[in-house]
Amino acid sequence: MRIFLLPISTRRTFIYCQRLNQQISNEQTYIDKLTDRASKLWVKWEKYEKGWQKKVTVYGDKVFQRIPYEEWGLKSIPPLSARRRAAELEGMGKVDVTFPQTLVKPESLTEVLRKLATERQALHTKRMWWSIVGMPISAPVALIPVVPNLPFFYLVFRAWSHWRALSGSKHIEFLLDNKLVRQSPSSVLDTLYALAGVDAALESVEEDLGLLRTHQSQAVEDAGINLDRTQERMLLSKANSKLIAETLEVPELEAELARAVRQVEQSLSAKKDLQEEKSEMEAATKESKTVSKV
Repeated sequence: MRIFLLPISTRRTFIYCQRLNQQISNEQTYIDKLTDRASKLWVKWEKYEKGWQKKVTVYGDKVFQRIPYEEWGLKSIPPLSARRRAAELEGMGKVDVTFPQTLVKPESLTEVLRKLATERQALHTKRMWWSIVGMPISAPVALIPVVPNLPFFYLVFRAWSHWRALSGSKHIEFLLDNKLVRQSPSSVLDTLYALAGVDAALESVEEDLGLLRTHQSQAVEDAGINLDRTQERMLLSKANSKLIAETLEVPELEAELARAVRQVEQSLSAKKDLQEEKSEMEAATKESKTVSKV
């Protein structure tokens, strides 16, 4: 397998694993076989033009989009089976980690990987067990005729999803603890991120000019505008996601990376709106105090 580290913003990085070792993965576990069967059934339902199966997939896809990109990334890393553990310890599974060294310094790679592996472990463990506890509670819904027990299957899926993310994170820890990670800085990614950076810089300049034009008659500080370039900013866009996936020849990466970009954009947008609202409130408070003094 090969791991990609792809910075989404100046403070957030997406991790994704591409399966390469087919010899190990061919011997699927029962869970893997069940997962593949469920995936094929889901694809079949998506092709329906109408009916409850189609409605389930439509609402289900909306739920999938809300699952954090960090969870999807960790889920892409295969669980550490006994066979895989033995193979990797014997030197058959040395893992390449590909990254843009202009954004992720080689000397900090281990630290970045360990942080991505451990920062959500407690969350996944807690939510996995909550999903398991909820399964028996939702089971009686199956007594309703015709209607499938969607709450139960949702909890099953979420329990599996958290387990898979947790297993992926522990696999990364195993690789780091046993020094099985091989650095593979990519000049191709450096070029792609440089191109993306030009687009982002142009958008940022246009945004700042728009803010300054809006507040021509007022000082920037009084208007509550923050042009601090140390703040978190986007490094990729949806268009960049497609280009990166095509260039790296990993087509399945496009959807995963685009989801991560969209979620980070939404997070930064919400944060920006909150800051603007706070600035407006502070400006209104300052103005009211000035008026009261007069």
